[in-house]
Amino acid sequence: MSSIDPSRQRRILAVLVVSAVLIWIDSTVLGIALERLADPVDGLGATPGQLQWAIGIYSLLFATALFAAGALGDRYGHRTVLMAGLLIFGGSSAWAAWAGGPVELILARATMGLGGALIMPTSMAIIGWTFPPERRAGAIAAWSSSAGVGVAVGPVLGGVLIDHFWWGSVFTINLPIVAFGLVGAALVLPNPKSPRRRKLDPVGLGLSTLGLLGVSYGLIEGGHQGGWNRWQVWSSITVGLVLLAGFLYSEWREHEPSFDPRLFRNRRFAAGNFALAAVFLTITGQSFYLAFYLQGARGMSALSAGLMSLPGAAGVVVGSPLGARLAARFGVAPVSGTAVLALALCFALNLTYDVHTSLIWIGIVGGLAGLAIGVTVAPTTTAVMATLPMDRIGAGSAVSNALRQVGSVLGVAVLGTIVSSTYQHRIAPSLAGLPDNLREAAGTSAEATRHAAGTIGRPDLVHVANNTFVHAMHTAAAVASGIVFVGAVVLTLAFRVARRTPEVPAEPEPTTVEV
Repeated sequence: MSSIDPSRQRRILAVLVVSAVLIWIDSTVLGIALERLADPVDGLGATPGQLQWAIGIYSLLFATALFAAGALGDRYGHRTVLMAGLLIFGGSSAWAAWAGGPVELILARATMGLGGALIMPTSMAIIGWTFPPERRAGAIAAWSSSAGVGVAVGPVLGGVLIDHFWWGSVFTINLPIVAFGLVGAALVLPNPKSPRRRKLDPVGLGLSTLGLLGVSYGLIEGGHQGGWNRWQVWSSITVGLVLLAGFLYSEWREHEPSFDPRLFRNRRFAAGNFALAAVFLTITGQSFYLAFYLQGARGMSALSAGLMSLPGAAGVVVGSPLGARLAARFGVAPVSGTAVLALALCFALNLTYDVHTSLIWIGIVGGLAGLAIGVTVAPTTTAVMATLPMDRIGAGSAVSNALRQVGSVLGVAVLGTIVSSTYQHRIAPSLAGLPDNLREAAGTSAEATRHAAGTIGRPDLVHVANNTFVHAMHTAAAVASGIVFVGAVVLTLAFRVARRTPEVPAEPEPTTVEV
């Protein structure tokens, strides 16, 4: 048990919460800058595919580097690794803020994801060592609240900056937070190490990263002009799937794998993680297309669009404790299953949106979606972990976190590609009368069509572009609703006999400490 006094425990938790806010801010703040980044005059002129990469690469590197981060913390101390993550995050934020082009921005975001992966598991390890079992749940709940803070603050603060400064200013939010985290970590945090060092897994890291890159590249490229008939698309997806199969095979053969596929023999563990991955896939994909809907088709300012995220964030904050209490009383199947079904309905309600839809209605739907997400995530996560024996909870937690990030990667790739390819297909007839060189450029995205319309003085084409984008968004929303509906069914069937959610056993604490 930790001998750290309560006052220092509070200071430690404050530093860890602030550090974790970084992760959640950067999972949302870029969305508010997408419309500006796509602008060829005031932004980088990024294509839809490049914007998908800028969003998705963060989650991709975050997911694949999580396992290495935990092993590095065991070896060199979790404070040491956390501070390295903060330094990487701060440096890559400055790089992203002053990136000279879309490719440079994508590389900076990839590095940012690597830094974030070093922060999250080391924070949890420090909490596990610092707080005794009777206070640990409260500390984890406070640390988890950083998600709500980051999700709420990121788009609003980003909107203020975008409306008054250049697009890269959204990344300068991170710099003072990184500075505070580094100073606080150096002065306050302990540096726990594990006496039983986990083996680093460079083969698994390489196979999983390259495999996800291949699949994502194929999905994103398939949404570009030229479509799914190109050999680059299917060869990339095929190679990616082969590499991911090789990753699973190599992990299956390991005695102590970093990602243990044997855990999926547990029906409830598999079903719960499938449902959670479906939730994260769809909400990440939705945030991508809603950014273009609000700022592009609706013409809202960045700040106004950022404020539209507040009902959803408030719903998550209210729903998280409510879901835990309801699941404890009624069970996971009726509570989380119903909440995921409600989320599917909220995605279906996106089909009611057009360029004149009341913002009050959009806020209500967003708030209900946030409430459904809040009610779903906490009790489902607890129930999934409770299906495992105590000595497998650490491995199960790592797998669950990785799958959520993979879901986020695929959400941008799949739903973003659906929006892009649907738009390009439906806008083509309206561009038939344009010169060849202008027609090809104007057909890549709604932003490009609006820019071309302004160049040639065709305001009617702006109206067509906006309505065509809304139709493409409806297609993606329908797919998202179907994915989440399947997740609801799978979750309910797997947990239907459970009456109460067992408590998660406490993880064993590391014993060798260097303060």
